[in-house]
Amino acid sequence: MANCYHHSLSSVKKWGGKPEDYQAIHDWFDESKKIMADFRHRALRHHAEGCFACEKEFGVAIKNSDGRYVPVRLIAERHIIEDLGYIPSMSDWFKQIKPTKWMMRGGYLKTKDLIDDKNINKLGVRI
Repeated sequence: MANCYHHSLSSVKKWGGKPEDYQAIHDWFDESKKIMADFRHRALRHHAEGCFACEKEFGVAIKNSDGRYVPVRLIAERHIIEDLGYIPSMSDWFKQIKPTKWMMRGGYLKTKDLIDDKNINKLGVRI
């Protein structure tokens, strides 16, 4: 769906209430559009872990304006399914990242490089 308001209308059709009952949840899912304004923004929250993060953010259920309690995870899952057709794992998104050289920089530190003359390593831990 192109707009969070349309997700909210879909939620009203499914569970009743008013669009504003659901708007904050759908806005939260698509908040990453301000970082990446195309489909790639979905990699940040449109996956199974995102459903649980949404539940943590908004609680287990919301009470809509019709007085009905609606599980937040169901709202989250519906949002993702409407956008992607299914609920991927975070790993599904990560598998699509093409590794480049700058992503793989780094290396291993040798223990002797971490220890100074006073038996305190550079991380501040006494050994």
